[in-house]
Amino acid sequence: MHQLIRTARVTGLFYLGLAVTGALGFLTVRPMIFDADADDAGATLANLVAHESLARAGIALELLVVLTQTLTAVWFYRLFRTVDGTAAGSIAAFGLVNAVAILGSAAVLATALQVATGGPGDADTVQMLYLVSGNLWEVGGLFFGLWLVPMGWCVLRSGRLPRPLGWVLVAGGAGYVLMTFVAYLAPGAGIAGDLLVVPATVGEVWILGYLIVFGVRKQADGAGARRQAEVDAEVTKA
Repeated sequence: MHQLIRTARVTGLFYLGLAVTGALGFLTVRPMIFDADADDAGATLANLVAHESLARAGIALELLVVLTQTLTAVWFYRLFRTVDGTAAGSIAAFGLVNAVAILGSAAVLATALQVATGGPGDADTVQMLYLVSGNLWEVGGLFFGLWLVPMGWCVLRSGRLPRPLGWVLVAGGAGYVLMTFVAYLAPGAGIAGDLLVVPATVGEVWILGYLIVFGVRKQADGAGARRQAEVDAEVTKA
């Protein structure tokens, strides 16, 4: 039991690392470098040249997103593999695919920095590379949403975390997947589209906070208790 609680808390800490590095890199540093106005591609180039250290920090933060998401995916598998092996494996697989998308974004940002600082920079090329990076984050959101669905399912099956949390995660995952399509099919959706990811944000903050503070319940309830009894019986037979 103590091992399970320790695994849960380590998972929560890795998830917190993912949230912090994502917020600092994509939501804080990136807007300070990238000028989304396509009519002034030179602004992004000028920012890269003037703030090279900040741009390098942004690349490092994206690499930390990849690292923390990979570790979070692996530890979620360790946490839930006895609850539902298929769902736990899906969490790991979907999380790793999203990590690969962000790894591609980091490589694209590094290329943009090289173009900007390696001589007379090409403003249009730099702008295009930042747009590609943003789209890698956007399409990667499909798998970020997908990993929340089996995560919520495992929460529901385990009986060791609050059941409402499981439903919020499932709804958040579905909303995130839908938002990925809305971003391209209805780019002018505005706040209506942004509302789709609210359940995901609530679910993520809730689960990482619960895992860090409480770990998991020492005693599973309902279906989770029955599932644990089945697992114990299988282990005894083996």
